[in-house]
This record gives sequence, structure tokens and C-alpha cells, in this order.
Amino acid sequence: MNQRSITSIDIGSSTVRCVIAERGENEAIRILGVGKIPSEGLRRGAVIDIATVSQTISRAVDAAELMSGIQVKSAVVSIGGSGISIQETKGVIAVGRANSEVGEDDVTRVIAAAQSVAIPTNKEIIHVMPRTYRLDDQQNIVDPVGLKGVRLEVSAHIVEAPVSHVKNITAAMERANVAIEEFVIEPLAASEAVLSRKQKELGVALVTLGASTTSIAIFEDGELLHTAIIPVGADYITQDLAIGMRTSMEVAERVKISFGSAQYNTIKRTDEIDLSVFDPHDDGTVLHDHVIEIVVARLEEIFTLIREEFSSVGKDQLLPAGVVFTGGGSNLVHIVDYAKDFLRLPVHIGKTDGLVGIMDHVDDPSFATSIGLILWYTNYEDKYNIENKFGSVMDNVGGKMSNIFSGIKSAFDRFLP
Repeated sequence: MNQRSITSIDIGSSTVRCVIAERGENEAIRILGVGKIPSEGLRRGAVIDIATVSQTISRAVDAAELMSGIQVKSAVVSIGGSGISIQETKGVIAVGRANSEVGEDDVTRVIAAAQSVAIPTNKEIIHVMPRTYRLDDQQNIVDPVGLKGVRLEVSAHIVEAPVSHVKNITAAMERANVAIEEFVIEPLAASEAVLSRKQKELGVALVTLGASTTSIAIFEDGELLHTAIIPVGADYITQDLAIGMRTSMEVAERVKISFGSAQYNTIKRTDEIDLSVFDPHDDGTVLHDHVIEIVVARLEEIFTLIREEFSSVGKDQLLPAGVVFTGGGSNLVHIVDYAKDFLRLPVHIGKTDGLVGIMDHVDDPSFATSIGLILWYTNYEDKYNIENKFGSVMDNVGGKMSNIFSGIKSAFDRFLP
């Protein structure tokens, strides 16, 4: 990226989105270019055809470049799909300075020590996220720099992704001639766009209803508590509509968008939908009631899985700030009312504020991750001169640790002044 422009690439199962933005003199983020291309070569967020995915990325980048007039050389990239996992870990070091004052180098070393937990050979660290520090007997420290003590500990979360998935996306990006600034997992990126600090402090769940997957991120006390990827999404509804209506996936998707709803109260049970409106070669009809019956049945299964994830961390019906939905699937009519009744929590659709530029191109829940990637980078880049701050440490630790610090850099700054 050049000094002023920032590019994000969200590689979704149904769509690849590229957004080019810049940070103005007043710190406002201006959207300059948008590229949106239907995904090919992906299945449930995983790459199954590198060449096809790279072509799709290139087309999305070309469209954004044409709109903005800016050439893209690098980008912040989302990573999702099943296999994303999170685990708790701890690190302990002795404070290095003779006067016992904790420096930033000590914080860097203790975070590096936290990742020494055994990682499966098929997983790669994407983020190392410090939660709290302990200095000797003093606990729950947010920022230990400047304090004095002998023994420094950190409690952290490690977010991991399948190695094969990371390598395949990297290969696809290389073929598209776009360098990767950093990876950010989808739920964390989207949280930057639609969640406030207050919501994260109170306790909130971000649910992204994608095409093939549903991602969940639960925050409490300002920290990421739990993340999960459910391998079903809005396409699950479309597939059953296609079967139930005996029509194509294309027609079923258009019917879902035009007539799908999470509630029955807006229709007459005898209303019929003429499928020839969507495809002249399809002369069938279907009861509107039948369409909604299929939609609601599939939603119930998806929301049952969401609620099970809440229960797994003891947060079923116990999130004061409720649930925020993003992703294309959240555009379904009456889904907020359905979610409120099913989850028994406050629910709303996530919105991004404070942006300028061609907002009409990104003013949709499906762009939450794309915008979140931009905000993630701009929120942390100034305080994260990775070469200057961590270069000497990484040289001492070795080449293997450089991968670890690239994962640390995204989240580390949250806890520094």
C-alpha cells in the first residue's frame, strides 16, 4: 500500500470484494473504489482451485482500481472458513532491565513466550491477542510498560487457522500479483466495522451470515472470548428452496431475495409466486407460504447451532449488548424479529458509521468484513512500525519467530498506550 491508500480483499464463498480507501487529513476514511465479483474456486470458504480464485481476485482488484484510479500492490486480507480456532495460553519471563522497569521489549518477549504452547502441525497462528498481564503479585494489568517488578506474565488468546488454507490463499494472492499486508480473521475484521467499545465491554456476539458459513465472535470485558465458524450459511436456504420448488439455484436465490421472509405475518397463505418471472423457461408456480416454510425451517437449524455456540461458553441469553448481525444473509426480511424471539436477546443489523466517499457501494451488511479490514489496518498501523519496534527482537529470536510476530502485530497494540 502507498502512504495514504489502504486496500482490503475479502475472499468470501459467494463473493470476492476489494475495497480501496484512503485516510484523509481529518482521519476520516474515504472509500475510493469497490470491486465485487462472484466467487469461483471456493467451497465453504476453502480454496479448491487456486487458479480460478486468483483470477476472481484479479477481477475484483481491477474493478476497484478502475473506479479509484489507484493501482493495488498490497492488501489486508480476510481469512475464514471452517478450521479457525482459539485457545488460551500464558507466557512468563523475567524483566530484563537492571532497574526492574518493564519495557516494550519485555512485553514483546512475554507475548512471544505465550505462543510456545504446542500448536498442531496443521495449524498456523494468525493472531496472538494479549488479555491481561501480571507483574509479581499485581494482577489484571492492562499495560505493564513503565511498572517495576521481577516476573512478568501474560494471559493471551491464540487464534489459529489451517496451514493449508493460509498457504492456498497466499498462493492465490501471489498469482494475482497482490502482496498480503496481513491476514485478519473475518469475525475480528467485521467487529472493527460494526461493534463499539461499549458493546464489547458489556458482552456482545457478532454473527456473520455468509453464503456457505456462519461466523461467530463473542466479546466480553472488551476482549474476544470465543470464535467459531459454522459450516452452513444462507446458501443452505437457497439449496432447499431449489429442491422444494424443483427449480434451479439461480431462480431459488432470486425467489429468496424477493419473497423470502423469516415470518409469515406479511403474506396470505394462498398467494402464489410465478417462477417464469425469474426464468422464462420455468413455467411453474409455488405457494408463497411454502417458500417461507422452507426458509423458516432452515433458519431454525442455523440458529440452533448459533445458540449452541453461545451455550458452549455460558452466554446463552446472557449477552447484555445482544447480537449484531452482518453478512449477506442478514438482509433476509424480518430476520431481526426472528432472531430476537429465537435467541431471546437484543438484536440488530450492524452498520458502519464515520466513512465518506462512495458509500452507496458499501452500505450493506455484506461489506462489514471489507470495511472492517480497512479500519483494522488504519487503527493500528501508526503505532505498529513492525520493522523498527520488533526488528531487533526478531533478529535475535530467529526466522521462525518472525511468523509469530506477524500474527502478534494486529492485536498487540490494543493494550499499549
